Amino acid sequence: MNQFKKVAFYTLGCKLNFSETSTISRLFEDAGIAKVNFEEQPDIYVINTCSVTENADRKCKQLVKKAKRINPASFVIIVGCFAQLKPTEIGAMDGVDMVLGANEKFNVLEHLEKLNKNNTSSIVAFDHIKVTKEFVPSYSFGDRTRSFLKIQDGCDYFCTFCTIPLARGKSRNSSIDKTFEQAQEVANKNVKEIVLTGVNIGDFGQGGKEDFYQLIQRLEEVKGIDRYRISSIEPNLLSNEIIHFCLETSKKFVPHFHIPLQSGNDNLLKAMRRKYDTKLYQERIEYIKKLRPDACIGVDVIVGFPGETAALFKETVDFLKNLDVSYLHVFTYSERANTTAKKMSDAVPMSERKERSKVLHLLSDRKKRHFYEKNKGSQRKVLFEDENHNGYIHGFTENYIKIKTPYQKALSNSFCDVQLEYLDRDGIYKVNTESTIDIA
Repeated sequence: MNQFKKVAFYTLGCKLNFSETSTISRLFEDAGIAKVNFEEQPDIYVINTCSVTENADRKCKQLVKKAKRINPASFVIIVGCFAQLKPTEIGAMDGVDMVLGANEKFNVLEHLEKLNKNNTSSIVAFDHIKVTKEFVPSYSFGDRTRSFLKIQDGCDYFCTFCTIPLARGKSRNSSIDKTFEQAQEVANKNVKEIVLTGVNIGDFGQGGKEDFYQLIQRLEEVKGIDRYRISSIEPNLLSNEIIHFCLETSKKFVPHFHIPLQSGNDNLLKAMRRKYDTKLYQERIEYIKKLRPDACIGVDVIVGFPGETAALFKETVDFLKNLDVSYLHVFTYSERANTTAKKMSDAVPMSERKERSKVLHLLSDRKKRHFYEKNKGSQRKVLFEDENHNGYIHGFTENYIKIKTPYQKALSNSFCDVQLEYLDRDGIYKVNTESTIDIA
């Protein structure tokens, strides 16, 4: 591989993909291949794909074209969920030299030895997803202040709209002891905040002798980590026991939860094959707010699922209006191959899906503004990032409120106590050096 000097990465999709891209990038760096930006004419491009939405598929194709415009002689390697779901289709795309499935992406250097530009076809290496049983630990480092730590992979749920089980296989994880070791390794790199990530992290242990509750108790003992965030957890797996530990017992887990809802109508939840109803969901939100009224709660919602009439959509809107949540992640339903939902009748016109998405985006803006304003006057601890944004440095409080202050390099990757007073027109709390009480 002596002909390869530089590699660039582009990650589509979730925090889990970011953790895996970072791990793959370290493999290249250990082999003496420098990591560079996408525009710096690298010898190799690695594109880590997502396939949650149709847009992610289209974005992958656009990135391949962009890579070849920047360096026509480059090797382009596609990994990730889209690569596992449609390896042959991607391998036939102009400009793609290698496609690696879920089992193969962490052996990319071995596969890279097989690349031969004299070949007329791409190298496509993948196994059926049922063969994928190994858990490969991953974490991100160097790209952001916080680290995304992969604690779980795969999913056994098979929701009717989702391709993830087909792309990532069965739910699996390392032991608590090995996950603890990974977290300590991250902590030793002077990372102060870890985000626990995976496909279905609440399923850690899959009902065996170890579970997610035991894991977070053990992670509390990692030395050097000040904060943990839970990236996303199913409401049926977010027990009151876990909530109580995070909000009352732990000194490291922050008051911030991201809990998928998808619909505020129980019949649609059944059609989606979700494992909870709106009553359970509401109980989870109310228990969190009972313990910590200032807790931040994010919600995933799908609009335009088959059978979602205007009246049923209104139920979702009304349900969300009455929930004390902080922001929404809105997904416009798109038909995905090999999913049950694609075969369902009563499809919602795309124009209507987009209008409903706008409604929920506006509701999210109002929810977020209301949550921010409720925190006005409070004193919070901010972990600042390491980037200069037009003369400002940004950070987040423990309950996920965005903060900015005039850029100072000394603030990077540091905790500061600040007073939340001035909310600017962009909906960000702006503080100045006078309100910075302490730099830890």
